[in-house]
Parts: sequence; structure tokens; C-alpha cells
Amino acid sequence: MTFDDDKEEMMEKGERDEDVYEEEGRDDLVADSEISPREAGFMQGYEEGEKQAKCANCGKPLADDVVEREYDDHIYRFCSERCAGKYKFKG
Repeated sequence: MTFDDDKEEMMEKGERDEDVYEEEGRDDLVADSEISPREAGFMQGYEEGEKQAKCANCGKPLADDVVEREYDDHIYRFCSERCAGKYKFKG
């Protein structure tokens, strides 16, 4: 049993409070109507914000004006048209 399994089991037994900063905790809080799905989505976005998206070509952090290209059912994001044009898709 992993550490995450232990935490989930403890939450189910009431030995540990649900944690809004963890996916399992958010799911439980939504199921129990303690937070709304919108609040859970906000916390998920906050958590994922730590892993800021980067340009697939140069690695620069992406801003709001990203360039997207689809290749082989996958979306690639770039910081500029220039980087999108330079990127070599594997395939």
C-alpha cells in the first residue's frame, strides 16, 4: 500500500480531513457538497499552475497568446509562430 493509498483510506475512515490541495480530497469535498465543482476546478488550476506550461520548441514559459499546433492527436503549444515553424514533430 502506498502513502497515497494510506491517506485516501484515512480520509474514508474519517481519521484524516479531506485536503482541498489534493485531488482525492477535492473529489471527496465535492461529493460531500462541502465545495462546489467550480471551487475544486480553481484549486486544481492553482495546483497545476506550479507546473507552468513551456514552449515545445524553446522551453520559454508561455503567456496568454500561445500558438497551438495539432500533430498526431496531440496539441503542442509554442510561444510564437516562429517557434511553431521551427519545431520538428517526431513521426
